[in-house]
Amino acid sequence: MEWQFDFHKSALKFIEINKISQSEIINIIAKVIKKFEGEDININIVKLKGIWFGFYRIRVGKIRIIAEFNFNNRLVYIEKIDWRGNAYK
Repeated sequence: MEWQFDFHKSALKFIEINKISQSEIINIIAKVIKKFEGEDININIVKLKGIWFGFYRIRVGKIRIIAEFNFNNRLVYIEKIDWRGNAYK
């Protein structure tokens, strides 16, 4: 079963404004999934706490991707994509 990707409206808006393709974001998330599966991939990911409990932060340069991974259903929900200073607000 393949992984499915779902984007929040604000994440899609950031992608559109900054002219980033969804496939680029999906490729980054695919690397994260490979890291979870045990491959040795150099990607910065941190499990979040507080109001973001259950989400992971993926750091790509100055951009932050906040996503939730449902491993049972193989679903990734990308909640937010934003610049470093604005991602957690």
